[in-house]
Amino acid sequence: MTVTRNSFDARAELKVGGRRYEIFRLDHVQGTARLPYSLKVLLENLLRCEDGTVVTADQITALTSWDPAAHHGAEIQFTPARVLMQDFTGVPCVVDLVAMRDAMATFGGDPQRINPLIPAELVIDHSVIADAFGSPDAFRVNADLEFSRNQERYQLLRWGQQAFDDFVVVPPGTGICHQVNLEYLARVVFTREILGGSGLPQAYPDTLVGTDSHTPMVNGLGVLGWGVGGIEAEAAMLGQPMSMLVPQVLGIKLTGALPDGATATDLVLTVAQLLRHKGVVGKMVEFYGPGVANVPLANRATIGNMSPEYGSTSAIFPIDEETLRYLRLTGRSTEHVAVVEAYAKEQGLWHEPDHEPIYSETVEFNLDAVVPSIAGPKRPQDRIALSKARRVIGQILTEGSQVPAELVGLDEASAESFPASDPIAFGRIEDQQQPVDRSRPDADVTWPTAPVPVTIDGRATELDHGHVVIAAITSCTNTSNPSVMLAAGLLAKNAVARGLTTRPWVKTSLAPGSRVVTDYYDEAGLTPYLNELGFDLVGYGCTTCIGNSGPLIPEVSAAVTEHDLNVAAVLSGNRNFEGRIHAETQMNFLASPPLVIAYALAGTMNTDLTSDPLGHDTDGEPVYLRDIWPSTDQVEAVVGQVVQAQMFTKGYSDVFAGDANWRSLDMPSAEMFTWDDTSTYVRRPPYFEAMPREPEPLRDITAARALAVLGDSVTTDHISPAGSIRKDSPAGQYLLDHGVSVRDFNSYGSRRGNHEVMIRGTFANIRLHNQLVPGIEGGFTRHLPDGEQMSIFDAATAYAADGVPLLVLAGAEYGSGSSRDWAAKGTTLLGVRAVLAESFERIHRSNLIGMGVLPLQYSPGESARSLGLTGEETFTVTGLAGAETVPPEVTVRADGEHGQTEFAAVVRIDTPAEQEYYRHGGILQYVLRHLLTTAEVGTS
Repeated sequence: MTVTRNSFDARAELKVGGRRYEIFRLDHVQGTARLPYSLKVLLENLLRCEDGTVVTADQITALTSWDPAAHHGAEIQFTPARVLMQDFTGVPCVVDLVAMRDAMATFGGDPQRINPLIPAELVIDHSVIADAFGSPDAFRVNADLEFSRNQERYQLLRWGQQAFDDFVVVPPGTGICHQVNLEYLARVVFTREILGGSGLPQAYPDTLVGTDSHTPMVNGLGVLGWGVGGIEAEAAMLGQPMSMLVPQVLGIKLTGALPDGATATDLVLTVAQLLRHKGVVGKMVEFYGPGVANVPLANRATIGNMSPEYGSTSAIFPIDEETLRYLRLTGRSTEHVAVVEAYAKEQGLWHEPDHEPIYSETVEFNLDAVVPSIAGPKRPQDRIALSKARRVIGQILTEGSQVPAELVGLDEASAESFPASDPIAFGRIEDQQQPVDRSRPDADVTWPTAPVPVTIDGRATELDHGHVVIAAITSCTNTSNPSVMLAAGLLAKNAVARGLTTRPWVKTSLAPGSRVVTDYYDEAGLTPYLNELGFDLVGYGCTTCIGNSGPLIPEVSAAVTEHDLNVAAVLSGNRNFEGRIHAETQMNFLASPPLVIAYALAGTMNTDLTSDPLGHDTDGEPVYLRDIWPSTDQVEAVVGQVVQAQMFTKGYSDVFAGDANWRSLDMPSAEMFTWDDTSTYVRRPPYFEAMPREPEPLRDITAARALAVLGDSVTTDHISPAGSIRKDSPAGQYLLDHGVSVRDFNSYGSRRGNHEVMIRGTFANIRLHNQLVPGIEGGFTRHLPDGEQMSIFDAATAYAADGVPLLVLAGAEYGSGSSRDWAAKGTTLLGVRAVLAESFERIHRSNLIGMGVLPLQYSPGESARSLGLTGEETFTVTGLAGAETVPPEVTVRADGEHGQTEFAAVVRIDTPAEQEYYRHGGILQYVLRHLLTTAEVGTS
């Protein structure tokens, strides 16, 4: 453990219930009282981790001197308390750790030394698909299909669960990572038994980074955390701090309380619209003021969950009595709750309604103004008041959605995160697309109609534009909230009592974020009513929210496709970009769980739920939404009766055990993983092949060729797509050659544990524009000097066979979008030694260094165009060879048929840690050599 310098004499003791803890007092540093909650948490992190080298006293001073008006503050090194992962983004992290164990053994070291150095928690939630629905067997059928599709990946994770220290895996069929985090994993205040400098266990704020974009859901508990890419998560797991710029902090002063009839979903859709108007990309958001006490913790978590949709790094509520109430409700121990309360009050992290910290900007938000709403049809920020929904959607069908045809900035990054939910890299993203204004005066609308006769289960009916074909209660955004979930259950009960049924063309599903939801539904006696309406349990996972909605009803799918019907999905999720929920639904609307059921009953968006009947009862009388909508008092009464602490205690008592499928996985108790050379999901990566024990001297790059010449704003999705694998792509051909049928290709996101698939997918996005092959889209290039056109993978393979190093030339904002680890991993495995760009997205630049790729930046005012570079030249980079450290500048010489061009390029290696990573060939190699060295010192 690093010894803390304690330059500010902040080390102190906290006594709670007879136990003593070492803490680092914030009030020992001048100027902390004025800081926002988020920055206080970061300050404590620096005080506790100050080592004089990576974390310095200057960083602490810079943070306490934070200028709220500055675009950003100083660069600091943040050390999270733990790492949270889901399976799509977590599998490659585990694969790399396993490969590192192999390398440790190869060098004669102890493989057991390769473990996460901070707690790492992985929840399998991204792989279940709602294939079966509307039947009691749906959950079992989908769970069995999930295992048959993902057994190779799960074998690795099951092995890691027993092989690694400080690494836990929540098996499939248990819940969604953010809901499990909220209800069970989050500590709020960490107590670590590793002894500190005083000889006492430490108490400190629970902080985390997660490999999923919606990690900030836990901000509702007062836990600071946000989403990061896989390489950053691996670095954190291996004890490496994260470099970050202190951001601006926006304060939202809450007043009032939600009115009757408004739900947490309505609240978060209103907040998302407000903050997209405001512009909070890359900022931290905090809630404060007298209205905070009126926001239940589950509602706070819902707001935090959608922070990626409005672009903030985090959206946090401070610790208060409501935090403690929720901790007790979810079964946390009395002793731990006491520690949370004592620590928060001692450190000035307890919410005082009358205290107003200094913020970069403040906004006042009156909870009384929230009204029932939905959002869509293509973006989460486009809120529509429920009372206007029919007219607005009619206008959308007749006039278009008013959403720009091409998503840019935050919307583009958010859309590209599907299906893996990669966190957004906020560094250079601008929020250029404002919410659509739906407030214009109401106008009469003539809905377009083109009814198509269909027969479903022997029942003749018609399908038309605007019909709802998917109604999904899904996503941790809402299923973590007992109030909206029980409201849905009560509405279902009332609907059944009045004789209502869902329409036959609607695919209905229920996919909660934890098993506790099922427990309180059963306890309340509401499960039979949900099942009666077709909302049978389909799985515990993300399902429809990430596009795992499964096929539509076959007859519906055929009618939609053949007649080009514009139909809708309604879901209680957080994103709704076209083509992401289902390929056949052009409109996707976000709504609260009870409204999801209401639209399933109506079967169409061509209805005004505030005035039109949902259907008719057995007596032929009209039944309106207001007739079956439970009041707030009714909902809260049921919540109080059935949602009890013992449910959480019991439900999470065997959270790591898994079902029969999980337990039946063959699991040798070996410290080394046995790789399966026939696996198409999990393969040993080549990062450590031929790695010398000591880092090699820096080398110049000689006679390199350009693999691609790219323009501005190339995103990580352009570099490493996460979606479907085309049959005619190099990755598709690889899978076919290995006996995988096209229907079993799955996605790039699911195959991130296999580098052979991923390198073939690098630069394979069908939207990529490589200027070496003008007029052609996709992953193609020309092999030089012969000029033959081929796939980028085939060209890289040919260059490697000839020993030719590679470069990529790019424009501004290279690597924007999501924080995708394989955008850097694939680049290095293709043989790219350097990327020369006009500017980089900050996180991708760091990831390139972490994989041993040199980021070079043109001098101000220069570019490939201004220098006359075509990409057909050979490139030599000098100034590296013989240098003890990476120089701040190198010389690039481009030799082409019309002569030679020589220019200076800035080396974008900005910190001492990045210097070390690059010198070692990457962060994994750096950590491995460090562990080998410390082991040798310890035994000498």
